[in-house]
Amino acid sequence: MATAPSRDDKFSFGLWTVGYDGTDPFGGPTRTPLDVVHVVEKLDELGAYGLTFHDDDLFAFGSTDAARQKQIDRLKGALDATGLIVPMVTTNLFSAPVFKDGGFTANDRDVRRFALRKVFRQLDLGAELGAKTFVMWGGREGAEYDSAKDIRQALERYREAVNLLGDYVTDKGYDIRFAIEPKPNEPRGDILLPTLGHAIAFIDSLERPELVGLNPEVGHEQMAGLNFAAGIAQALFHGKLFHIDLNGQRGIKYDQDLVFGHGDLHNAFALVDLLENGGPGGVPAYDGPRHFDYKPSRTEDEKGVWESAAANMRTYLLLKERAAAFRADPEVQEALEAAKVFELSTPTLNEGETYDEFLADRSAYEDFDAAAYLGGKGGGFVRLQQLATEHLLGAR
Repeated sequence: MATAPSRDDKFSFGLWTVGYDGTDPFGGPTRTPLDVVHVVEKLDELGAYGLTFHDDDLFAFGSTDAARQKQIDRLKGALDATGLIVPMVTTNLFSAPVFKDGGFTANDRDVRRFALRKVFRQLDLGAELGAKTFVMWGGREGAEYDSAKDIRQALERYREAVNLLGDYVTDKGYDIRFAIEPKPNEPRGDILLPTLGHAIAFIDSLERPELVGLNPEVGHEQMAGLNFAAGIAQALFHGKLFHIDLNGQRGIKYDQDLVFGHGDLHNAFALVDLLENGGPGGVPAYDGPRHFDYKPSRTEDEKGVWESAAANMRTYLLLKERAAAFRADPEVQEALEAAKVFELSTPTLNEGETYDEFLADRSAYEDFDAAAYLGGKGGGFVRLQQLATEHLLGAR
């Protein structure tokens, strides 16, 4: 089994993930903080290729310039020593009290201006470190009460901010694109741009839509009761999958951030199959970082932190292996053919066919035997799912 990760797998972790100290709304930390240099060294040992971070993960909110630079220099030293890269950075606009009503969409104009300056500063650092993606999770961009936020004006302010950031990276010549991370709720009662579809529509309204895509997260879409693999297929359809957050989620509840695959395993299998085999002729559909945005359980010690980090990568590689076997199975190919899965790629109209010619084709409607579908040949979809299940379980 090819389950030992390598740099070619492009596995990355957020500093806030392995660095999670176990704090939750009902209890304080259960682990001591991890130093960034130690984190980089451990991820290197495990076979990861990248580290990502919010500004406040690396240096505390309100740090002096000297303290901030010290941490940046220490990170650079660790990256140079190990060869790890920083493929993505982001900004924390949700933890500090000043952001209690959001950053880009706070009712308070002064807060909005402060938030933008904080993002500009992190963009500069990201460019300095070679990051190619800047993720925007609007965790506080929302409301609990309908009368407390003018949603149309909030979206206008959101658009104003993203347009300004697009101007900035363009004028500076930064090789950075933006990726919006949707989430329906938590910590706000309702968050703006709650799903992948909302974000795609918003992106279409921007001045530089080509610079802005998506960073969908497994748990966030599943919190809304949506199919994550189907959502990723739509993001790929629109050419907007700029980054991806992998973790596990079990149903519509709070954001669990479990290890990837420790939730809806069938959907995780479908997702890996799509990412790795979803292009024409089996070419990978996505070639960016496989980023794990999970939290080691607060029940674990530091050993458990690194075991859980390794578990994310091993699970992904196991699913990749199972997906390849699934696609190579002649019985699966026969079942896909029988279920007419491949026929969906054939245009519904003939090449060059006009709607007048279509309307004149009696076989399409007048002579079509719709009644034959009652009791007729089935789709064979259950058989396909069973074959997927057997490959997933290693039974084939």
